[in-house]
Amino acid sequence: MCCDLLELLGGVSDGRPGQGRDHPVAAVLALAAAAVVAGMRGYTAITGWVADVPAGVLADLYMRAGAAPARPPSKSTIWRVLTDADPDAFDTAIGRWLMGGLAARTDLQDTGEQDPGETALMQIRLDGKTVRGAKKADGNQLHLPAALAGPDAQTSVIAAQAQVPDARTKEPAAARAMLGQLDLSGQVITADALHTVKATAKLICDRGGEFVLPVKENRRALVDALDALPWCQARIAHTATDRGHGRITTRTTQVLPVPDNLPFPHVSQVFLIERHVTATDGTPISAVAQLGVTSLATQQASPADLARYVQGQWAIEALHWIRDTLYREAHSTIRTRSGPRVMASLRNLAIGALRLSGRTGITEATRWAGRYMTRPFTVLGLAY
Repeated sequence: MCCDLLELLGGVSDGRPGQGRDHPVAAVLALAAAAVVAGMRGYTAITGWVADVPAGVLADLYMRAGAAPARPPSKSTIWRVLTDADPDAFDTAIGRWLMGGLAARTDLQDTGEQDPGETALMQIRLDGKTVRGAKKADGNQLHLPAALAGPDAQTSVIAAQAQVPDARTKEPAAARAMLGQLDLSGQVITADALHTVKATAKLICDRGGEFVLPVKENRRALVDALDALPWCQARIAHTATDRGHGRITTRTTQVLPVPDNLPFPHVSQVFLIERHVTATDGTPISAVAQLGVTSLATQQASPADLARYVQGQWAIEALHWIRDTLYREAHSTIRTRSGPRVMASLRNLAIGALRLSGRTGITEATRWAGRYMTRPFTVLGLAY
């Protein structure tokens, strides 16, 4: 890794005087992170796991965090740190560490087979997740938009996460704030139709990135302009067929040059992707058409590339599914102060760290990590 996780966690404040004399915030956060890598889901489980950490590992962690060796932190100490930690600083630290690991892993896997004139674009997927059990006193649920970066669902990691009070009206603004913290050069941004807004497209391009965005009825003028194009005359430029789960899915992609006076900035191509799902005997099941816009020029992205970016957006949904099924996030009733968001951040860190270690089957990887107390520290680059 290019960044030391413990050092990054040392920059997170939890409001305690002196950041804790006996239990530094960096050490407590690192212990909690290791516990979540091992599959722990809540404060009580984390506390029990931390109590069993070998004395040598604990002493080394504390000394590297600038404190004298101490007994394992109590449940009340862990609770105070996780509920009072600065969630923005914590997410920034996690994003820096995971993106550093992703960059290092990508460099190691670079075989040099890419065409000299071709520019490799990393996909960043935007989407929000509601932590349904974490209701506030006013009844509102915690909503966390995030940016997932990486080439595919098995190796992508969270680059940034934020919090918004209103999922429908504030998520695009929160997403722009997240993107403003990232280096978008050489990145292509994908999202759902909620983020197909002019301000987001402008920010992406102003910061050196590209976008591939869907267009739906919530952008009426734009969808009408695209719907009026002569798609029936455009050739099918790419077709892909998948078989599995008793179904056959066929996707076709058509691409047209950007029309004049399109009410959306920085668009170089427009596309239509149609998905037809049938049973194995040919019985139709569903048919969906998806219009979209992209800033990528034809020499930057072929129709097959556009189809890959659109389909690749589901990777962030896969991450949300892991958090809900493995960590039971949707059923968590943690709701005090920063606790719900910090726990969600710890889950992002655990999943990303396991992926960076080469273990992409997260359920089995968590079992593997939990069988030996030192493994989670190794996965997080914290082994002594």
